[in-house]
Amino acid sequence: MAGRLEKEAVTRRDFLGLAGLWSAFLAILISTIGMLRLPRPRVSPEASSIFRVGKPTDFPPGTTKDIPDRKVRIVATNEGIGALSLVCTHLGCIVRDTGEGFTCPCHGSKFDRIGNVIGGPAPRSLKWLAVSQAPDGTILVDNARETKQAEFYRV
Repeated sequence: MAGRLEKEAVTRRDFLGLAGLWSAFLAILISTIGMLRLPRPRVSPEASSIFRVGKPTDFPPGTTKDIPDRKVRIVATNEGIGALSLVCTHLGCIVRDTGEGFTCPCHGSKFDRIGNVIGGPAPRSLKWLAVSQAPDGTILVDNARETKQAEFYRV
């Protein structure tokens, strides 16, 4: 016989009932935390396709400058400044300058100095990208906007 000060043993039925209650409480708590996190985006925003290449004085007429990390060639003429993509239109390889034009090292496409296809499997000419000027005077290139071939931005 149990005394007044001794604890009663928990029955199996009581233990299972308490375990069920705590499990339900924990499930509700975890799902509430998950719902509170839903409004925040899990994916970071995409990097801007517009990038700065320098001041107009960095590009005197008759010069070219490659931007290797953006796969773009800046071409400066008397007409203005243009940006030619160095990504082959066949399968996306990076073309190499040959002196007379460009060649794709992967599949042999050949392009002239302004990006026209002159041989190989490339279906179209190299892309010319939109060029503009920022309020502070630096030249901007938009990698996502294509322009007409050999279109130059007047500085």
